[in-house]
Amino acid sequence: MPAPETLHERLLPWYAAHRRDLPWRDPDCSPWGVLVSEVMLQQTPVARVLPVWERWMATWPTPSALAAEPAGAAVRAWGRLGYPRRALRLHAAATALRDEHDGVVPADEGVLRTLPGVGDYTAAAVAAFAFGRRSTVVDTNVRRVQARVVTGLALPPPTLTRAETTLATRLLPADDQEAATWSVAVMELGALVCTARAPRCADCPVADLCAWRLAGSPAPTGPPRRGQAWAGTDRQCRGTLLQVLRDSAAPVPGERLRDAWPGPGGADEELAAAELQRERCLDALVAEGLVEPVPDGHFRLPGT
Repeated sequence: MPAPETLHERLLPWYAAHRRDLPWRDPDCSPWGVLVSEVMLQQTPVARVLPVWERWMATWPTPSALAAEPAGAAVRAWGRLGYPRRALRLHAAATALRDEHDGVVPADEGVLRTLPGVGDYTAAAVAAFAFGRRSTVVDTNVRRVQARVVTGLALPPPTLTRAETTLATRLLPADDQEAATWSVAVMELGALVCTARAPRCADCPVADLCAWRLAGSPAPTGPPRRGQAWAGTDRQCRGTLLQVLRDSAAPVPGERLRDAWPGPGGADEELAAAELQRERCLDALVAEGLVEPVPDGHFRLPGT
C-alpha cells in the first residue's frame, strides 16, 4: 500500500490545479447548499445537477424557505433528475431543520444522520464539505480510486464493504480541513481521471504508485456489470406520469395519464401490458407520496 503521506503530497496539489469550479464548492456556499448538492448528485451527473441546483437555491435559499412550500413544489422543481423521492426527502429534511434546528444545518455528523433521508454518506459529506470536519466520505469514485491505487483491483465490489470504509478512514490526513479537501480530491480524481470505463492513467498524479497498474491493469473479475435499462421500464413510466403532473398547474384527470403511457399505437397485447404497468406505477407513486389522488378521478403533486 502506498504511504498515505505520499498520496497526500501528490493528490492535494493536483486537486488544487485541476478542481472543477462548482458553486457548492465555493467558500461562500451555505451548508444548506452543500446538503442540496449532495442529495442531487446521488446517481446523477454534475452536468444535469448544476442548472437544477442553481434554480433550487435561487428559489429556496434556506431550509425554512423550502419547508414553507408544499412537498409537490419540490417534486416539480426536481424536474428530470430522476429518483424523485429524493425531492420528498429534501423537503422532509428542510421541515425538520426548520422545526427542530431553528432552520440551521447542524455540523455534527451524528445529528445530520437524524434528518429524514440523510444517510451515512450524505451526513459525512456535509460534515466534511460544509464544515471542514474529518469525516469518512466514500462514494463510487472514492471506492474505485481506492480499489485501483491501493488494492490493485479494476473495480470495487458491487456493494460497499466495511474494509473499504476502514481503508478510507486510514487514508485521511490528520488535520480536519486537509482531510475534507482530501476527500473531495479523491472524488475528483475518480470523476475526471480514474473513470470506470476509460481511465486516463497518463494524467494521473499517482499512476506510478497505483497497485492496479503495477499489476498490469488486470481486467475486472466476476460477472459483467451492465448499466440500467431505461426504455419501457417502470422508471420511464413513472417519469412520464410525473412529468405530466409537473407540466400542469391544476390537478390532472386520470384520462390524461392514461393517454401519456404507452402513447398511441401498439398491438393489443402490448397495450394491455402497458395499461397494467401504468396502473402499477401510478399506484406506487401514490403509495410513496409523490402523487395525490383528488376527487373526480384527478391527480396532482402532493399538496399543490
